Amino acid sequence: MLLRDVHKLFGPVAALRGVTAEIRPRATTVLLGPSGSGKSTALKLLAGLIFADRGGVEINGRALTPANALEHRRRLGYVIQEGGLFPHLTARGNVILLARYLKRPRREIDRRIAELADLVDLDASQLERYPLALSGGQRQRVALMRALMLDPDVLLLDEPLGALDPLIRHDLQAELRAIFRRLDKTVVLVTHDLAEAAYLGDDIVLLRDGRIVQRGPIGDLLNAPADPFVCRFVNAQRQPLGEAAR
Repeated sequence: MLLRDVHKLFGPVAALRGVTAEIRPRATTVLLGPSGSGKSTALKLLAGLIFADRGGVEINGRALTPANALEHRRRLGYVIQEGGLFPHLTARGNVILLARYLKRPRREIDRRIAELADLVDLDASQLERYPLALSGGQRQRVALMRALMLDPDVLLLDEPLGALDPLIRHDLQAELRAIFRRLDKTVVLVTHDLAEAAYLGDDIVLLRDGRIVQRGPIGDLLNAPADPFVCRFVNAQRQPLGEAAR
C-alpha cells in the first residue's frame, strides 16, 4: 500500500499536504501525531472511505478509485475508537454481519467465530450479549473480531484504545501486540500516544499539520529527532510523568 503525494482538503483546511508513505507489508505501521495532524485522514484514504484531491493511494501498483473501493474494503479489517458496534445486534451478530451478507456457509462462520473468540479471549456467553452489556475492553475485542472475520490482508485501527481506562488499555496493548505477531498481517494503527506507538509499532510515521515530520523506529525519534517539533512532541509526553514524580 502506498500514499503517493496525497493532498486532501476539507473546505479551506488542508488535512494532508503532499504526503508520500509506503506501508510495509506484514509489519505494524503507526501513524502518530497530535490532533489535526492528518493521521486519521490518511487512514481513511487507505481504507477507500475518502479520496485525495491530488495524488492518491495505490494497492499493489493499482490506483484505488471509487470504482474499485468496495472490492478493496472487503479485503480490509477496520477498527474505530470505541468499536463502532451496532447496539441492536449481539456481539456475535456484529461479528458475522458481513459474512452473512456475503452468504458465507454457516459451518465456515461458526468455525471462524470459534477461532477469533480464542484469539481475543472472549467466551461464548459474552458473544450473546448486546454491546451495552459489555465492558469497553470487551467491545473492542468484539470490534477486532469483526474486523478479522473475513481474514483480511490488511488491518486498520483508528485509535482503538483511546476511550479505555489506563489499566484496560495497558492490558489490551499487550494483547494487540501478541495478536499482531501471531497473525503476521499488515497493520496500520493511528494514535496520539507515543508510548503506545513505541510498544506496538515496527515503523512510526510522525505527522504535523498534514505533513510527515519523521519516519522510522522509535529509537530514531528519541535519539535522532529530525527537527525541534519532534523533540517537543516527545518531551511533552515524558514531562507529565516526571512532574508527577517530584
